[in-house]
Amino acid sequence: MYLKLDCKSIRIETPRLFLRGFKEGDLNDFYDYAKVPDVGEWAGWSHHKDINESKKILGYFISDSNVLALVDKKSGKVIGSLGLDKSSWSLERPELINLKTVELGYVLSKDYWGKGLMTEAVKAVIDYLFKNTAIDFITICHWDKNVRSEKVIRNCGFTYLEEGPSKTLFDDSIRNDKRYILYRKDYLKNETNSVQIVC
Repeated sequence: MYLKLDCKSIRIETPRLFLRGFKEGDLNDFYDYAKVPDVGEWAGWSHHKDINESKKILGYFISDSNVLALVDKKSGKVIGSLGLDKSSWSLERPELINLKTVELGYVLSKDYWGKGLMTEAVKAVIDYLFKNTAIDFITICHWDKNVRSEKVIRNCGFTYLEEGPSKTLFDDSIRNDKRYILYRKDYLKNETNSVQIVC
């Protein structure tokens, strides 16, 4: 059961990042990283062709309010996004169908790859969700060739569950996804999971 959350009411602070809902003023920052080839493609969408495409998608982020902006504390720039979306594949599993869930999806500006920032963000969001909402489990997946994303997922404590096909948004091609799960009960019983965040 997908639990819709309102990102406008979520504010998370980590040592290097602020996480909050997107705003209209984020357009230029959003376009700066979304227009770069080889960024969105790893997440299943094509890099943006012009700023009008970014403006349209930013409008969805704001109206749906299910995507968090990652803001670099040093520069104040939005450098990525982290979505709290519906997990279509997990909702097909009978043992999970009555439990509350979201699926995490993310993308980060290429300028910030390799610094551990996405792991920092994902860990903070997991902690927030399990301690401040009724979420029972979180799912996440990555294209099987995306080793950077796989490293983030494994560093954040997810358990591998299965592989399955998914369709890309830019050319309808089929990719193979690796899918993972993290249960609230497993997370909360491990006190070492606690991270330093400010909500």
